[in-house]
This record gives sequence, C-alpha cells and structure tokens, in this order.
Amino acid sequence: MTQYHSKPVNKQGFVDWSDDENSIWHDLVVRQQKVINNRACKAYLDGLDLLNLPIDEAPQLPDINRILVKETGWKVEPVPALISFDKFFALLADRKFPVATFLRSREEFDYLQEPDFFHEIFGHCAMLTNPDFASFTHTYGKLGRSADSKRRVYLARLYWFTVEFGLLKENGETKIYGGGILSSPGETVYSLDSEKPLRESFDLQTVLRTPYRIDIMQPIYYLLDNLKELYRLSQVDLIEQVDVAMKAQLLPPLFKAKEVTNAE
Repeated sequence: MTQYHSKPVNKQGFVDWSDDENSIWHDLVVRQQKVINNRACKAYLDGLDLLNLPIDEAPQLPDINRILVKETGWKVEPVPALISFDKFFALLADRKFPVATFLRSREEFDYLQEPDFFHEIFGHCAMLTNPDFASFTHTYGKLGRSADSKRRVYLARLYWFTVEFGLLKENGETKIYGGGILSSPGETVYSLDSEKPLRESFDLQTVLRTPYRIDIMQPIYYLLDNLKELYRLSQVDLIEQVDVAMKAQLLPPLFKAKEVTNAE
C-alpha cells in the first residue's frame, strides 16, 4: 500500500505539476547536484548532460523520450505508484522504463520507500542513454517476463545490486551508476566515503545469493570493472545461473537474520 497516487498524464504526455511540486523537484535536484559530480560515473554524468533536465520545474516525459529514443531506443512510461512484477518486466522487455508520476511530500523529503518521479528520472534515466546499460536492462526485462516467481526473486537481487545500487571502477576510482544511490544524497556519500559497507568485486553467483533490505543503507556494494561488463552479463544464460544460485541457496545476511525481508 502507498499514500501516493500518480498524477494524470494528458494526451500529449504532459503532467500538470503544481507550484509546490515544482519547488520540491527543484530542491531535490539542487541538493543532489552537490554530491554527485565527483562520485557519479562518467556515463551517468554524460547522460545527465544529454537529458538537460530543468531545475526550476519537474521535467515532462515527452522531452525525456526524445533523447532516450535517439540514444538507445528507450522510453519512459507513466505508471501508477505501484505496479505488479508482470507489468514491470513487460515494460522493460518493451524498452519502456516505468515512471510513477508523483513526487514525494515535504514530510518524506529525505526518504521514502516507493520510487517516485525524482528517483526514476534523476536516478535512472541518465544511465538509459548508455547502450551497455540499456541493453542489459532490456535483456533483464525479457528474462523476468518469462521467469517464474521463484526465479524472479533471485533476478531481483541482480537488479538491486546493479541498476539500483551498483558501483564500478573508473580510472582507478570507485564511481556510482546505480539509480537508488544517485537519487539519495545520504547513500551517495555513504556508498563511497563510509568505512561501514563492504565493497566487493562483482561476481554473478555471489550477487544472486546476497540478501538485501530496501529500508537501510546497504551493507555491501558490488563493483563492476566497467559498464561493458553489464553488456556481457546480458549475453549470459542468466536463468541457468539463477538455477545454480537457487541450489546453492542464500548467503548469510549482513544484517540481523530476523530482519531479512526478501530471503524466502
């Protein structure tokens, strides 16, 4: 359940954002711009330049789509605040990235569990201009669309530790490409600067078997050598790898076992 409801989209694909919502968008963007420049990967920053998102008002989906279609053939698709896994995977398989057309309230300005318009647009859309990232996300959608519910749970971990909370190596430095990090000022700093989390080289089997929680700063992040590794992942038989991981079972969680929410 969610307190949020997506705003309607007119026939031209535009949302009638209120002055207050435009103000919230402005404040979210300005706050996040202060922490990403030296921490986000080059592909993300290049994508953000291509999108040229407005600062003083929330962007409109047709403007974003013109860039995405030109660069990688993707589009953003307006959806209700929450959608089913079936709908989520079907959209990705059709190169459509789901975007809930609501913005968080001032009361939940720092954190909310639901992915809002800022998270989806500012966090994710810049990476969708990158061909390797876009190819991986498309393949992931096609696999998830045809997978059963048990396999989808394991695939969700792959998405979590790449698209949402992925790090990579770039010119000898660790950089961020995951949208879940790049839409959160706290986790943007924590993921790179804190001594608390582990940062491990990306290993597919380990990722598939790592429990996670959505309501805490992540205790572990996985680093790609580069974004080409995502493309190579899209060429692997991921369902076969999921079956191997299912037989091996989950690794011990890096948080209290009683707090595991997605380990079944």
